[in-house]
Amino acid sequence: MHENSRAFSFVNRITSVQAGIRITGQYAIPADLDYFPSSLVAESIGQLAAWSSMAALNFERRPVAGLAATIELLAPVRPGQVLELAAELESVDAEAVAYGGTAHADGKPVLRLHHCVGPMLSQEEFDDPQAVRRRFELLCGSGAPPGGFGGVPSLVLEPTGGAIGEWRRATLRVPQSAAFFADHFPRRAVFPGTLLMHSNLQLAAALAAELPQHPPGLPDKTMLQNPALPLVWTLRTVSDVKIRAFIPPGEILECETKVH
Repeated sequence: MHENSRAFSFVNRITSVQAGIRITGQYAIPADLDYFPSSLVAESIGQLAAWSSMAALNFERRPVAGLAATIELLAPVRPGQVLELAAELESVDAEAVAYGGTAHADGKPVLRLHHCVGPMLSQEEFDDPQAVRRRFELLCGSGAPPGGFGGVPSLVLEPTGGAIGEWRRATLRVPQSAAFFADHFPRRAVFPGTLLMHSNLQLAAALAAELPQHPPGLPDKTMLQNPALPLVWTLRTVSDVKIRAFIPPGEILECETKVH
């Protein structure tokens, strides 16, 4: 990692660390962004946990992609806020790291991760171990200056099929080049799983907007007391996330969402 390449880095400062056990830190969301999606809040917690796991293994291994049992989307965040991050590592060894974590903004929880697992791979395959070590020392010391992230890249979902209120399908074309590839990762460019998550959530939200305002059998006291009150669908939980393969630049992905 070049010390000045921070196009996809979401930890500005590490405030405490017990390598392989617990770590806390901060990320200042740039104030000039249009928005900052919840998927990147999850990314910031994952990156914080990665710093602790890499430090525990002398920066010879790093976690890449993996599993998340549950992601709770508790509240949206906005540009200019400072995320207070924390991660608890359940275990870490040369094969994998298991962790959970939280993000707060203005004293309120905005996202929780439960039972995440990241396979540990050779650091040298993805980055310069010494550069990563220097970055860690900077974050634990004076901290990195805010900025660096220029905003969510334009990722167009091209509709390819669907049935109103039942399912949607779309094509996502991964950019051949983008600023975040220099940071994710310098020696092996990989499309971030959290950007794929962001696109999938957008597709799910578009499908949810087509659903009836009063689904039959929905046990909601507020709706029963106010039958004329329109229902607003809000994304709250993402379950059983699994990144099965590395996604290279230029890949074409087929995304689909269905109502069960």
